[in-house]
Amino acid sequence: MSWINRVRKAVPFLAKKETTAETLWHKCPSCTEMIFIKEWEDNLSVCPRCDHHGRIGPSERFEHILDPGFILLPTPPVQEDPLKFRDSKRYPDRIRAARAQTGDQDALINARGAIDDVPLVMGVQNFAFMGGSMGMGVGAAFIQGVNEAIGHKCPYVIFTAAGGARMQEGILSLMQMPRSTVAIQKLHAAGLPYIVVLTDPTTGGVTASYAMLGDIQIAEPNALIGFAGQRVIESTIREKLPDGFQRAEYLLEHGMLDMVVHRSELRDTLARVIGYLTPRVAA
Repeated sequence: MSWINRVRKAVPFLAKKETTAETLWHKCPSCTEMIFIKEWEDNLSVCPRCDHHGRIGPSERFEHILDPGFILLPTPPVQEDPLKFRDSKRYPDRIRAARAQTGDQDALINARGAIDDVPLVMGVQNFAFMGGSMGMGVGAAFIQGVNEAIGHKCPYVIFTAAGGARMQEGILSLMQMPRSTVAIQKLHAAGLPYIVVLTDPTTGGVTASYAMLGDIQIAEPNALIGFAGQRVIESTIREKLPDGFQRAEYLLEHGMLDMVVHRSELRDTLARVIGYLTPRVAA
């Protein structure tokens, strides 16, 4: 009997009929070490060898950050395929494939809940849904999250992960940038905190709008954050850029972020920040 078969039979957390090399192991994209899937998931999708932070979706974020009993907000309906866009596939086909793959209606999902009994509304972008791209659905969900926060007089916290605007919606996707900016102004007018957690990657029109307008800017370690890609910038300015200049640590050093926080410490950090920014009701 090979060693892999012995391991398969010894692992209790997978049904034997589902146990394969693919379901047992995860290969870290950073250090290439093979890690037990169970160990990877228990460590919040962070490599225990090199500390690489893997990408996770809304359900994992909500479970990790919010107290039990949070409520998912329904995805706001928007017109789909307003431009009748088609490249190698029809746009509606791409949307259906993304929904089947992720189980989400669009790339931004909101939930209302609490951290340590302090209420908040939290939005999470899912990079697995068409690269987390910002279209009308994402814009509508962002405004929904802000309005929900205003209605419940609580902070809005968003976790960004996006490749930018959704090209299949053209100018309509770019219009979500000013729409989200106006929504943030309404949140500020209500005296409520807006907190951004930038995760890998956050780029393009998302970076150029709501991802950089937080009262507090937090990022996960080594997250890629920028507008255009490094090669585009270098070819434009005809200069060599420093290594890691679009990574979270470099942006923190140069004043574009307030803090870089390990995933295991995010919940406690958010609870502390919200406590600082939320007015306390006098007894």
